[in-house]
Amino acid sequence: MNARYILRILAAAVLATGVLGAGLASDAPLASAEPCPDEQVVFARGTGEPPGVGPTGQAFVDQLRARQPGKSVDVYPVNYPASNEWSTGLEGITDAGAHVVSMAGSCPKTKMVLGGYSQGAAVVGFVTSAQVPDGVDPATVPKPLAPDIADHVAAVVLFGTPNARAMNFLGQPPVVIGPTYQSKTIKVCAPGDPVCSDGMNFSAHDTYADDANIVAPGTDFAISRLAATPAAPPAGPATVVRAQTPAPGPSA
Repeated sequence: MNARYILRILAAAVLATGVLGAGLASDAPLASAEPCPDEQVVFARGTGEPPGVGPTGQAFVDQLRARQPGKSVDVYPVNYPASNEWSTGLEGITDAGAHVVSMAGSCPKTKMVLGGYSQGAAVVGFVTSAQVPDGVDPATVPKPLAPDIADHVAAVVLFGTPNARAMNFLGQPPVVIGPTYQSKTIKVCAPGDPVCSDGMNFSAHDTYADDANIVAPGTDFAISRLAATPAAPPAGPATVVRAQTPAPGPSA
């Protein structure tokens, strides 16, 4: 499902009465040939986007690399269909979770940044969950990650995360960030984006990849977390950011 399709669904729901689901290879070259990079971005693309991390993920990775010269920043695109069939999002949760566990074991010094856009943000959000959502058979979904895995995740950066209204409309449980990841999570929402806010600007959901000012808060947060000491701060509520559009300049 592309952004325009989900927006049409949400628009119909709002007018009548408010994304869960990759790439086989990253669409960004690896920054280092070393087996264990300094950092790795594990990113899930949005619905209908081509294999890889998608345009929003690429914009985020590009900013992250530009801000950290000398750091090797690897990329792992979450492998899932990113299709209109929301049940296939389970494949993304399984793939991302397994990769994070594998990376923590094989490259314990690598700092991971988990990220996603739209449906991919929901997928990654569920990866952090501490428990299986109510109404979901535990036998049908991956077990929550072990608590110590969070020590290897520096930040969780989610763009256009489907809110409870969107997830409810799609018949999916709401995205709940696990307690161990809450203080290291940021949800970036474009101004007026109805997928992640109460706004009604249905074109806003398509703006993340094209507006550096919208992606920037997520990049700033990730860099601050990557630079932090290994000891994580006490768990607190996840940060929610409403990206701001630049103020218009004076008329000519």
